Amino acid sequence: MTLVEAWETKHYPIDPPDPVEAIKYHMEQKGLGPGDLVRYIGSRTPVREVLDRERPLTLRMVWRLHKGLGISAESLTKMPKEQTA
Repeated sequence: MTLVEAWETKHYPIDPPDPVEAIKYHMEQKGLGPGDLVRYIGSRTPVREVLDRERPLTLRMVWRLHKGLGISAESLTKMPKEQTA
């Protein structure tokens, strides 16, 4: 089993999810709403802007979301697709 997993990881790597999708996934899994993110992101306006992809995550936001919600730092720091080119 371990050999198969190692081979799949090497030949078919799975990229971490988009930061906003990672946040939304954790919100859904934990039954959280946008208001619950205020303690990690800031007031309601920055929360809405992050979730609507109008504002990038800051290093402080990444750290708080990682520590507070257990979201992978790798997922939170992934460059959005439209900015990778």
